[in-house]
Amino acid sequence: SREDVSARDKVFLHPKLAARIPAYLHNCRQGVIEMREALDRIDFDVVTTLSHKMRGSGGAYGFQPITDIGAALELAAATADEPSSRRSLVELSSYLDRLDIAPV
Repeated sequence: SREDVSARDKVFLHPKLAARIPAYLHNCRQGVIEMREALDRIDFDVVTTLSHKMRGSGGAYGFQPITDIGAALELAAATADEPSSRRSLVELSSYLDRLDIAPV
């Protein structure tokens, strides 16, 4: 697991990115909900698509764990590995819940 010893993961943002972050994180959290619902329907296509987007965007916004977990989730969904998909989804949700955003 990528759990940190601290209860919160502090992320320092460049001021030009800071204005976009709340909407980005909201979209990530919505994606978690959509992927959870898709897994309940055994719809791996939705999970693969959404996790691919997170894999591609996380690092660009300064959230490398979103990219890393998104990559693991994309791989698990692409191979229809439901247990691994669910574990990665829990990990992603937990990471998003722990974020503590601070301006640079």
